[in-house]
Amino acid sequence: MTETLHIETMSYGPDAIAHQADGRVVFVSGAVPGDVAEVEILEERASFLRGRVARVVEPSEARVRPRDPDLTESIEPWSIMAYDAQLAAKERNVTEALIRTGGIGREEAERLVQPIIPSKREYGYRNKLEMAACTDDAGKFALGFTQHGSDQATPARRCSLAVKPLEKAPHAVAGALRYLAGNEDLGIFRVGVRASLRTKSKEVALWTPPSPFPRAFAAKVLQESMEAGSVVRVIAEPGSERRMKRVETLAGNGRWEEELAGLRFSVSAPSFFQVNTAQAEKLIGLVLEAVSVEEGMLVADVFAGCGTFSLPLADAGAEVVAIELSGSATRDLRRNAEGNGLYVDVICDDASRALDSLEGTDAVVVDPPRAGLDKRVVEGICQAAPARVAYVSCDPQTLSRDVARFRARGYELQRVTPVDLFPQTYHVESVAVLAR
Repeated sequence: MTETLHIETMSYGPDAIAHQADGRVVFVSGAVPGDVAEVEILEERASFLRGRVARVVEPSEARVRPRDPDLTESIEPWSIMAYDAQLAAKERNVTEALIRTGGIGREEAERLVQPIIPSKREYGYRNKLEMAACTDDAGKFALGFTQHGSDQATPARRCSLAVKPLEKAPHAVAGALRYLAGNEDLGIFRVGVRASLRTKSKEVALWTPPSPFPRAFAAKVLQESMEAGSVVRVIAEPGSERRMKRVETLAGNGRWEEELAGLRFSVSAPSFFQVNTAQAEKLIGLVLEAVSVEEGMLVADVFAGCGTFSLPLADAGAEVVAIELSGSATRDLRRNAEGNGLYVDVICDDASRALDSLEGTDAVVVDPPRAGLDKRVVEGICQAAPARVAYVSCDPQTLSRDVARFRARGYELQRVTPVDLFPQTYHVESVAVLAR
């Protein structure tokens, strides 16, 4: 069944939004606000429907030709939309989340949300690609990206979101691994590649289950084909959890190097690091501004990772307590602090179990995963009563939910600044500033 619809806006997701005559919402893939399109209805529920564009009847002024048409259903879903329209949609999504989930009035929400900070690079910004193993049309080993809402990967030859040294990595690494494997199945289910435009450091990480593996040959092939200074094997169980058992260094020192905010970071394969280096510096600037660092003030960095905010805070003169559960990230954080001549008190523990460490803090920085903060963490921060909280979020909905929890405990939301770290996608980072 198809019907002609006027596309109104973008959801917080890859799809656009339209309405049927009876008012029901239709989530439409492949659409841009302002399009008039024939939409094929794929799924119908009581309160909404899902469909995809069968034919564009009248294209929106915001519709553009994507650089990688094959990737619009996976890693580049918004690449069919002009960049200024992407920015407007992201800023709107942050505002609407504060209204609907945060319980803030529209006028106040529009005042609190600052203009989004655009990315200088609309393409060529990702310092990391994570690719899933799959097979091509000939049944050969390939690498690609999973489609939204699916665990199925589509083979890719290139990705223009990546920095130049990684742009052709999907094809190049897959070819090297086919040569490495020969007629054997090496069990590789995921491959991560990182490259820095600033340090020229490059790393390839192979994800495999525990099994025999040609370590020396793999190191030689990948060093030659990708000019990788570091090659590692992450031994883990396949699946969404990806339970990691250990990491083997096959070549180099087993770490990737990046420069950020004038500091040097050494990052091991399992550790998280922001994929857009230049925009990560914008996040750091907003956090430092939010905290208003003074010499000797005590700042807690919760979900600290390998030190993205801890190190700049310490460099600015704060005494920093960093809380991070990942053993890999805490080892990186300690190494990075020492390498930059800084001291950070690092606690390897779950945030909800390390709340005593927040006592006496002047400010708290939180950068949680997409799920946001556990209620106990919000309560622990409020009991510690820091003057200011800087909340770095990758999900407007969970940010808004947690902002409501802070406001209920006596904290005022002063501003939220969206930062576009992920052009051509619906994802958006935000820095919220709360004051007691």
